[in-house]
Amino acid sequence: MALREWLPSAEAIRSNRWLRWLGPALHHRRLWHISRRGLALGMALGFFFGLLIPLAQIPLSAAAAVALRANVPAAVASTLVTNPLTFGPIYYAAWRVGSAILGESVDAPPAPGPGAAAQDEPADESCWRMVSRRLLGVGKPLLLGLAIMAIVVGVTTYFLVSAAWRMSVLWKRHRRRN
Repeated sequence: MALREWLPSAEAIRSNRWLRWLGPALHHRRLWHISRRGLALGMALGFFFGLLIPLAQIPLSAAAAVALRANVPAAVASTLVTNPLTFGPIYYAAWRVGSAILGESVDAPPAPGPGAAAQDEPADESCWRMVSRRLLGVGKPLLLGLAIMAIVVGVTTYFLVSAAWRMSVLWKRHRRRN
């Protein structure tokens, strides 16, 4: 199966309501051409924004791809690294990484359990208030872990895609010679 079959079409991306604001910038030929640099940078941007930002990943990665002249379909498609199946494990791993770097305990999240509700939590606290308070408790390690993971995975993706492209070119050249 060819790589082009996996990537979204130019028309699908141009007609997306979240990406229309990019307007004529999306019509540049280089943004749709599959080249080593464009594909590697597009995938790296997609993984970076897919891991770092929980909302609006696709418009931000597409805008960064337009600004850096990377492959837009690769950037858009690779944001799907975080999806309903991978969201939980990725965010848990990021929290663990951030907690380890900050020197915090990684045995359990800082949110109190049901036994501590009478001591630490107000009885009349709304559900949204409780969720936001608990998220703020894990926020610093989570944000640090997500930033580190996004940078490491983005840079690694760039170099791995570039190396795979180079190996593919060398392999094809070797087969032609024989």
